[in-house]
Amino acid sequence: MTYLRRTTAMALGGVFALGQPPFDLLWAAILASVAVLALVRFDLTARSSAWTGWLFGIGYFSVSLRWILEPFQVDAAATGWMAPFALVGMAAGLALFWAGAFWLGRRLSETPFAIAVVWAFAELARAYVLTGFPWGLLGYVWASTPVVQWHSVIGPHGVTLATVLLAAMTAQGVSNRMWLFPAGALACLGWFGAVALTPAAPVLEDRPVVRLIQPNAPQHQKWDPDHIPIFFQRQVDFTAQLPAPDLIVWPETAVPNLLHNAGPAFEVIADAAAGTPVVLGIQREEAGNYYNSLVTLDAEGQTDQLYDKHHLVPFGEYMPAAGLFARFNILGLAARATSGYAAGPGPRLIDLGGLGRALPLICYEAVFPQDVNAAPDRPDVLLQITNDAWFGTYAGPQQHLQQARLRAIEQGLPLIRVANTGISTVIDPAGRMIDQLPLGRAGFIDVPVPAALAPTPYSITGDWAALVALIVAFAAVFGLNRRARH
Repeated sequence: MTYLRRTTAMALGGVFALGQPPFDLLWAAILASVAVLALVRFDLTARSSAWTGWLFGIGYFSVSLRWILEPFQVDAAATGWMAPFALVGMAAGLALFWAGAFWLGRRLSETPFAIAVVWAFAELARAYVLTGFPWGLLGYVWASTPVVQWHSVIGPHGVTLATVLLAAMTAQGVSNRMWLFPAGALACLGWFGAVALTPAAPVLEDRPVVRLIQPNAPQHQKWDPDHIPIFFQRQVDFTAQLPAPDLIVWPETAVPNLLHNAGPAFEVIADAAAGTPVVLGIQREEAGNYYNSLVTLDAEGQTDQLYDKHHLVPFGEYMPAAGLFARFNILGLAARATSGYAAGPGPRLIDLGGLGRALPLICYEAVFPQDVNAAPDRPDVLLQITNDAWFGTYAGPQQHLQQARLRAIEQGLPLIRVANTGISTVIDPAGRMIDQLPLGRAGFIDVPVPAALAPTPYSITGDWAALVALIVAFAAVFGLNRRARH
């Protein structure tokens, strides 16, 4: 029976992952979360509950993060052997957060509410511990529904808490035959999100227009000397098209030169832009350190603003304990040097003229809501450049896009997103895509950028409101458990 329960727990984790893109099967995620909280009641000890949580997490992360296999196939002969170890190791490691939550929750109480609250705590910890990895948070399963608008009020961790509490209410209702309360709570969440929190469609007339350049350079060809001129010229040709927009944006690492050698390339870009400012991604070197950077070019092709990516991808852009791993010839997948990229000083704003001030986000940085909230001042627009070619052409880019949408909702800000292989888009402050270039297509689109909304509650409080709610919920569960024991 123990073997059956553990196999079921892992299978339920895989079903729960179907709530994430590209499937977006909300009903599957809800059923799986309710089922695992019902299943854990058959565990006789906290240790058994930890096994249930761990195996549920392995099933979830193995399915939802399967795109992690893709970067290792870019140079399959050299790194392909690492792929299964990376996925299994990542899934098993992240699932430890859930194992701890199920263990502690069961120690506190035999009701599903205790596990739900500690589970939400574990998801908050996952966003911060060891530089954090909040990819695929539990609350993201609502991204295709009006409930997603609650991100603007209570943020991703508040939505996660509401999600697991709803699952706990339903699991408790299965045994007590009390379905009305969780059904009513779900109806209120959806109605309030759709009616009270969803802003009206933005006014786009007379708004500044941005041109999104998508070269569609597959990662295995991106740095091939035979293909580099093709992809560069493709971007130049898209830049030169008339009528001219107010701003042109190229994706991450779009220029094949280091910054100090890019003068001739910048002259070509400036000639094609014919006076329109250009934002682009490029790599640079300074004092032996390499940076993944974003620069703005003026009408003469001179760089006038610089931003260095500060939240780097572990094992991708830098290697923890680089010297140790180098002995086994294991280097960062996207690294230029043995130790990888160096981190920039942190978030900063850049001036985009008529579009106002923008907060640059390079690729992975859009995954972190706390990074966006750490801006030195409130921007007028969010600007993400990325190279999702690393993630393949299926689940990874779609999940990455989903999280960019959530950052726009949380901040009440429009978001400009330019991806090498797609999906490039402009997103309004409610998370609606105004126009987009799909995956795997080279091209450009000119899109008006809507105005920002007033600051949202989440943009003011950040994760502190969710943390307070978690502490209150934890205290309530602990207090009720003590009363029950006495």
